[in-house]
Amino acid sequence: MAILDLFKLNGKVAIITGAARGLGQGLALAMAEAGADVVTVDVLEQAETKAKVEALGRRCATVVADLSTTKDIPRIIETAVSKLGRVDILFNNAGIIRRADLVDFSEKDWDDVININQRTVFFLSQAAAKQMISQGNGGRIINTASMLSFQGGIRVPSYTASKSAVMGLTKLFANELAKHKITVNAIAPGYMATDNTAPLRADAGRSAEILNRIPAGRWGTPDDLKGVAVFLASAASEYVTGYTIAVDGGWLAR
Repeated sequence: MAILDLFKLNGKVAIITGAARGLGQGLALAMAEAGADVVTVDVLEQAETKAKVEALGRRCATVVADLSTTKDIPRIIETAVSKLGRVDILFNNAGIIRRADLVDFSEKDWDDVININQRTVFFLSQAAAKQMISQGNGGRIINTASMLSFQGGIRVPSYTASKSAVMGLTKLFANELAKHKITVNAIAPGYMATDNTAPLRADAGRSAEILNRIPAGRWGTPDDLKGVAVFLASAASEYVTGYTIAVDGGWLAR
């Protein structure tokens, strides 16, 4: 097979959480551009993402779900199978962040972030893995990690804990699922121009500090993740598993 053909996702079905906007919408479009049909999942309506996917000639099923609990996980998998026939790729992209000084951080802000960023990532991955195993054709699970999977950060204790856990769970899933031809990797975006970083970008001093440390000299965009996302979702990455790839404009190199 020619090398570029290995990157094609024709006939595949990808689930993307947090797909109503931002990085998740960008990931959904990347999957569609590479040939996959997609299931988008978000607590918000996803009409814009759906329209953009369908404009690319791909099918799109949407699921409005609350990922702060595990109650909607069966419905996500059932929707993918009933409407699009299977599950080949799962992007655990949905995530939230809460900011406060360590000494003031509330139990609610801890639980809210851990539930979405860590607990649901595990149980949705578990459900998707069971479906992939039953299909017998392998699969791909890709998690959204963070710079704070590598670093401590400040004023975001539950986010740092959850994203450190994402890196660890990526390795554990990779170890256990390799025998089923399921690879599990993570993408660690650098400082991206999304809703999560809006407070940082609005703070002129903090924004300047961040940009001064990024060798690329700019905030990232959803388009910056498309290439690595398609690579990890495709046959081109068949021998890559358990790894977290930073897409950070050089941030970690400084």
